[in-house]
Parts: sequence; C-alpha cells; structure tokens
Amino acid sequence: MAKKDKPVSNSSKKIFVLDTSVILYDHDAINNFHEHDVAIPIQVLEELDNFKSGNDTRNFEARSFIRLIDTTSKQKLISDWVALTTPNSGKFKVVLNEKPLKTDAEEIYGKGKTDHKILNAALSLKEENPGKKVVLVSKDICLRLKAKALNLNAEDYETGKIKNVDELYAGKTELLNFSETVIDEVKKEKFLDTAAIELPAKEGNHFYILKNKRKTANVFYNHSLKTITSVSTEAIFKIKPKNIEQAFAINALLNPDVKLVSIQGNAGTGKTLLALASALEQRRDFRQIYITRPIVSLSNKDIGFLPGDAKSKTDPFMAPIWDNLRFIKEQFNGDDKMSAKIDELITTEKIAIAPLAFIRGRTLTKIFFIIDEAQNLTPHEVKTIISRAGEHTKIVFTGDIYQIDTPYLDAESNGLSYLIEHAKNHPLYAHITLQKGERSELANLANALL
Repeated sequence: MAKKDKPVSNSSKKIFVLDTSVILYDHDAINNFHEHDVAIPIQVLEELDNFKSGNDTRNFEARSFIRLIDTTSKQKLISDWVALTTPNSGKFKVVLNEKPLKTDAEEIYGKGKTDHKILNAALSLKEENPGKKVVLVSKDICLRLKAKALNLNAEDYETGKIKNVDELYAGKTELLNFSETVIDEVKKEKFLDTAAIELPAKEGNHFYILKNKRKTANVFYNHSLKTITSVSTEAIFKIKPKNIEQAFAINALLNPDVKLVSIQGNAGTGKTLLALASALEQRRDFRQIYITRPIVSLSNKDIGFLPGDAKSKTDPFMAPIWDNLRFIKEQFNGDDKMSAKIDELITTEKIAIAPLAFIRGRTLTKIFFIIDEAQNLTPHEVKTIISRAGEHTKIVFTGDIYQIDTPYLDAESNGLSYLIEHAKNHPLYAHITLQKGERSELANLANALL
C-alpha cells in the first residue's frame, strides 16, 4: 500500500477489500491505494451505521466515511465500479455478495457473523476477478488469519505505520570524551551559544549528556535559538527527579518555548507523575490543568454497558491519575496550607480529571493538557487533540507504545509512535523516552524479565 510514482498496468492492478476496523482507523483509507481498486462489503456500511452517532473519534470516522462515499458516488450505483476522485486513483464499489460461492466462509466458520460475511465479499471478488490479486485489509489480526486459512491474501493497513519502532526517536544522546573546558563552561553559563561547541547535527530540540572521564553536563539544545542550557535536577512541587531522563522530562515540561511534549516509557518510569507535578508547579501560568486518558473498555464492551452514572462509570479508568495526585499531596503532609490548596484546585476544577471523550469539541485555551495512556489513541485522534490547542496552551502526551490495550493498534500504528516520529524535528516539540523504572525493584523485575 505504499505510494507509487508510476502508474501500474491494468493487469497488475489489485483489489483491496477494506473491513470496518480500517475505516474506523482512517476514514480516508479508500484514497490511499492509488491506482488500485478498493471494495467495501455492504456489511461494513451496516456496521458503520451503528457507529455514526456519538462524540467518540470512531463516530467521527464513521460519519466522515459515509459523507465521503456519498460525495464520491454522485448518484451513481455504488454496487458498480465508480472512479475515485483523487488523481491517479482506481475505482471503488460496494460488494453486495449475493452469489453462491465455491468457498463459503459462513459454511466453514459459521453463519450469522459479520466477519464471515466480509470474508465472503472478498472471496466473491476473487472468483469474479481471477486475473487480479484480491487482498483483504484489516486491523483485526484474527480476521486476517481466517482469510489466510481460506487462501485469501490479507494485510494490515500500513498507512501511518512507523517502521523500526525499536529505533524510535528517544530525545537524548550521550556524547563521550567531551571537552572538559566546554563542560565547565556549560555548568557556569545559563545559556550558551552552540557556535563554538561541536554537537551532532539535529533538526529539532534535543537533550545531550556531555561526558568525559571526570565530569558530566546534562543539557538541552534549543534548535530555534541555537543555544544549550544546563538541565536542573532540582525537585518541582516536592517531586525530585530520580535519574537524568526524568530531569530531561521535567525540563521539557517546564520550558515555556516547548508547547508540545511527549514522554514514552515503561510502567513505573514516572511519566504521569512528572507531568502532573510540572503542571502544578506552573498552575499560575494556566487557566486550567486538564488530565485525561482514553477509555478502553474491558471485554470490548462499550462504557455504556457499565452500571451507574457517567462519573461512576469513568472513575475506575481515571483511578491511576487520582493515585498520582494523591501521592503528590502526601508530599505536603504537615503543610496544611498547601494540602488545602490542592483540594481547592480540585473542587474549583482548576485541576480537572475526566475521560478524553468528555472534552471533544472544546477549544483548549491557556490549558496545561495532559493525555495519559496516549498509546491507545490513533494517529488521527492525536492530530485532532493537537489541532484544538488555543493560545498559551501546552499539550503533553504520555504512554508506553508496547502496552496497547485496544485490539486494532500496535507499537507501529498507535498515535504516540506516530507523534514521536513526525514531530521530532519541530521547534515547538520535545520528547524524552524514560527507560529506568522507579516504582520499585519488584516492578523493575517484571519489566526486565517477564
């Protein structure tokens, strides 16, 4: 599904069959196959009809796709091949799947399941077009495996995927055998012009550990100003960084020139705690501190199935954020004034903790906005959140790209990986990957060995 510069011959054109998971991931997917043809089983439209109402991103994707198909068809029968409107694109159709098949997925896997009907739509196209390669495209690995068992080509949707995710930008570089004179100068000066300092070429903001056998300097390189700044290891809001990576994270979180921050790391590396403490440290600079996370329901059930009102339904999902806030408050035991101030920030909603779906449609002006568990977002969701940023707003994404809780995302296709890869050179952005767990030795054992 990579882009091709040269048009392909008609005999080498493929037919890609998209399932519902692809559309809910990217409503514009039909335009990303270029010269090849794209088919949508009628069952996918039926499923999208169930998703069209609501404020979740998948509801937006469903509505956008339905409008896109309506615009594309222009009163033509979409059960016949219709030319797509993008340049050098193939054709599009909806598969009604009304003919008997030589290989019937419903006979093999069972009747009544939508996935099996989608398989039959792809199989019918394969029988009708023996000279073309038919490929089922799905984010659902189980559906892809079922397709392959029927000798049907199946692929994941690759658009937006980050390759070599194990080499994803980490935000920091260690430089050995660095000049002791320069290290001393860095520690002495608050801001130092990099003209006389030889650093590896970087197109964006970046953290460096400058070392020699005797001394170390930890610095932040500001690409716009072409300066380096010494990174402090002092505590903020009584939370002291336990390693230099945490100090780098705090530096990015406190830097007024950096409007977009991402922090990636395993459980227990302190991502959410550092983001929350940094927000509280700057509470006077922002109208509101908003902490949120996407809700990924267990057993693939929508949150509406859970008993109780909205608050009782969502509180369990928000519990880790409240735990971090409680931990920060405990650092002020004996300081009744500050403890009361934190309580006041909560009751007046200066600090607001709520699911991501509850803020859709808002313009985020002068807000310190923390999105926890961002690896459970799609690239489109991340883009949508950032596009809502108003003046004087700072947005922070935290998460672990290897701990995905939704079945249709992975380390390569989630929104956090997408953000890190595509924003790494932007002057308003800074990133740091936290590698050392600080929760407990037992937690570190789990991350390292299990």
